[in-house]
Amino acid sequence: MHNLLRYRSDYRELLRLGLPIIVGQLGIVIVGFMDNLMVGRYGMDDLAAVSFVNSVFNIPILFGLGFSYGLTPLVGQSFGTRDTSRIGELLKNGLAVNAAVGVVLMLAMGAILLNVEHLGQPSELLPLIRPYFALQLASLLFVMLFNGFKQFADGITDTRLPMYVMIGGNVLNVAGNYILIYGKLGFPAMGATGAGISTLLTRILMPLVFAGIFFYGGRYRQYRPAFRQSGFRRSSAKLLARMGTMVGLQMGIENGMFSIAGVMIGWLGTVELASHQVILSVSTLGILLYYGTGAAIAIRVSNFYGRKDVAGVRRTAAAGVRLMAAMAMAICGVFLILRPFMGRIFNAPPEVCDIVSVLMLILLTLQVGDVFQVTYANALRGMNDVTSMAAISFVGYFVLALPLCYVFGFVLHGGVAGIWWGFPVGLLSAGLMMKGRFGYLTKNRELHG
Repeated sequence: MHNLLRYRSDYRELLRLGLPIIVGQLGIVIVGFMDNLMVGRYGMDDLAAVSFVNSVFNIPILFGLGFSYGLTPLVGQSFGTRDTSRIGELLKNGLAVNAAVGVVLMLAMGAILLNVEHLGQPSELLPLIRPYFALQLASLLFVMLFNGFKQFADGITDTRLPMYVMIGGNVLNVAGNYILIYGKLGFPAMGATGAGISTLLTRILMPLVFAGIFFYGGRYRQYRPAFRQSGFRRSSAKLLARMGTMVGLQMGIENGMFSIAGVMIGWLGTVELASHQVILSVSTLGILLYYGTGAAIAIRVSNFYGRKDVAGVRRTAAAGVRLMAAMAMAICGVFLILRPFMGRIFNAPPEVCDIVSVLMLILLTLQVGDVFQVTYANALRGMNDVTSMAAISFVGYFVLALPLCYVFGFVLHGGVAGIWWGFPVGLLSAGLMMKGRFGYLTKNRELHG
């Protein structure tokens, strides 16, 4: 009870900031599901093409999202000291750096598009893959610009507006899918290409809406003068690039662990790989809740860090880890209830259901590592300590987890369950190392940014 009262205002602020982020991400997941459902109803070849292209684009989109996270703590620190001029300058430079990264990602994906026939996909799918791939490629610049506006808004604790823009964009995307995939309102039925056009138009519109609100609305009036008057500053751009690259690498390392382990599981057979995919889909529930709360922790820590308020930084992390633990217990309860039915929910055959039932128990242990890893990774991000965060992630996921996945799965003949036991070890190790780093940085009474 004492801790509940002590951290009550911190819990309230973390939930106020985190819930809109969770809702916005939930909307993206739902729209992704609707995309697959709507394209699948049009044709299986179109669904296969869309699934392949989306899987290829997960890497640049996740890296771009992680890169944009570098802006949030810098804006948050300036927001903590009410330095509106610095915030306007950071937004301008952040948009420029994000746009540059968007162009680089477009060039990289363009090279892949030119060689897509060498990626081992069925030749009959190539006429569907190429236009959808090109439309996704064209949207990357606009994704990065929206990310820049969103991280600016998050940094000044306005997480609601990005949520509204994302929900509006998602609704528009579903409507566009219906019209263009199936050929409604006089448009021809375009299948996968129609889905790609709808996605591109939505991704163009979202940053334009945000820009309109920023430049012409009253919501961000105080940041406009500095935005207009400031020029491109190399020091700010270098800081944003360093922060963003490290956060993008950290996210890439974590996703890389699961991707490489997925390749290992593929060596075991189709049944094991299908079971792995089911569990990854189930884990999305936890990821959504942790993502929103973790982003809120980074925002609150950056605000206190900007004011050099070590007590506020510590209190935010302590409240965050407790809130994460409560969420983890709730998530584990849901997983335990759904465990007997999870394989059947995905219409999986009995042999897949049996493996899923075992992996669900391992997934429960994964939540412990997630609590520490997400809390302290975001606390370190809020304090600009992104290099050590990326290094710790590499050690935890690549040096510890992946070798253990191989040893447990193949040397000790644990199969897919053995491979999965490497994940909780890696996540918990990384989380505890980040907790130690956070404790080291905050052990003094003053913070030095």
